[in-house]
Amino acid sequence: MKGILKIYHPDETLKYNIKSTYCKAIYSNQQHFLEVEIISDDALDHVDDDSLQNSFPQLSFKIIDFPTVDEEIEDKTFLVNDTDEDIFTEVDLYDDEDAFLSDNELSFEKDQHGDLQLIWKGNITDFFTGTEQILPFRLKCECKQDEIEIDED
Repeated sequence: MKGILKIYHPDETLKYNIKSTYCKAIYSNQQHFLEVEIISDDALDHVDDDSLQNSFPQLSFKIIDFPTVDEEIEDKTFLVNDTDEDIFTEVDLYDDEDAFLSDNELSFEKDQHGDLQLIWKGNITDFFTGTEQILPFRLKCECKQDEIEIDED
């Protein structure tokens, strides 16, 4: 498992296991940008039959083209909020419903094995029940390269 996402709904805490992560500082047009994509696993083995999560088994959170000072992200915290002019966040529910992120705080640090990890705290609109309520979430995952195994015949 690469990590876990918890969404704190008043009725239950929803838990998503992280399937894949992508974190990179890129340089484009003489500017540094942060790009992050977190995709949850769609397995529901750990979820009760009446859980809100059954309607949304998989999620994807993204930070796109967020300007940074330099290419270093280790030991840094980024506060990411969308404005009317600039949209940096995106949520894919793999459904026709929409959700929006706000008050995003992304902290990058090395774990005890020397791998980069991300702790992402923020809020998401309540797409589970469709109310106007804002739900807090917390995501913790490792951002390390996958090891590709090649079978030799």
